[in-house]
Amino acid sequence: MNCQRLTVVGAGSWGTALAQAFSGNFNEVIIWGRDKTVLNSINKERKNKKYLPEVLLSKNIIGEENLNKAISSGDIIIIAVPTQSIREVLSQVSSPIKVPIISASKGIEIKTLKLISQIILDLVDVNPELVFSLSGPSFAKEVAVGLPTAVTLAGNIGIGEQLQEILNTENFRLYITEDIIGVEIGGAVKNVIAIATGASDGLGLGNNARASLITRGLFEMTKVAKIFGGKPETLYGLAGLGDLVLTATGELSRNRRFGILLGKGLSVEEALKDVGQIVEGVKTVEALKKIQEKTDVELPISEVVYRVIYKGLSPQEAVKILMGRQPKRETY
Repeated sequence: MNCQRLTVVGAGSWGTALAQAFSGNFNEVIIWGRDKTVLNSINKERKNKKYLPEVLLSKNIIGEENLNKAISSGDIIIIAVPTQSIREVLSQVSSPIKVPIISASKGIEIKTLKLISQIILDLVDVNPELVFSLSGPSFAKEVAVGLPTAVTLAGNIGIGEQLQEILNTENFRLYITEDIIGVEIGGAVKNVIAIATGASDGLGLGNNARASLITRGLFEMTKVAKIFGGKPETLYGLAGLGDLVLTATGELSRNRRFGILLGKGLSVEEALKDVGQIVEGVKTVEALKKIQEKTDVELPISEVVYRVIYKGLSPQEAVKILMGRQPKRETY
């Protein structure tokens, strides 16, 4: 696979971080974004001053405002835009894609309950064997500055092994799996559990409560994976447990911070404003609520997070609901 140019669709913190992380492996890295101010700062100052102002970007990273030009230029394409915007963005793609396309976004589309790989196949003329998902414990800032990171790349194993060789760097390691569904579910649902653990910490409930939420949250993630046809064991790896632990405990987690603010008494609107960037779990929990209603699956943590965000339930009452549930045997 001859790969000279990488295209990243999405000029937020995550897209920029991936562009920077992989920049040493390509002659040219193209970042597409909507915000001309961001693109100008990338091109003129080698910085994404809005989302990653502290990182000096490699000289071969170029901002591009024409989506189809950016996509047609890439030998590998990475999608890193907010999940609920992916359909709108990809509907503008006018030509078939004949190169690997990797989703690095995390979430479930609310209207359709589709995963990102499914949205890509809905909208883009591309061989399904070229569609991949990249997920795992990876804060954008740490990736951008070159701190050691390991993630999962899911999709066709043969092509995935080639991508693994092309993308691996000294500080960014990819493991491969064919379970794209399990990887995408892990990346989506962990954000909701991280809101719950953040709220618990904001209430001052201690380490025991946080650990319990992470563990039972992992079980909820495996149940959702089964519904979509993914493998529960995938959720015990980097894209599941690894990403969950990071997002539920790390100080750079937007979802955790949002939950902390709710636990401290801020309203949903105040907490979102304070975080200042998209909190993917806020949208994903809407999708989980629909999945719960459609399948009758029990997702108690996700259910109370939904009620806190959308129905006015207080975090204190949410705790009482979870602790007051009928005792049962522990299952996995």
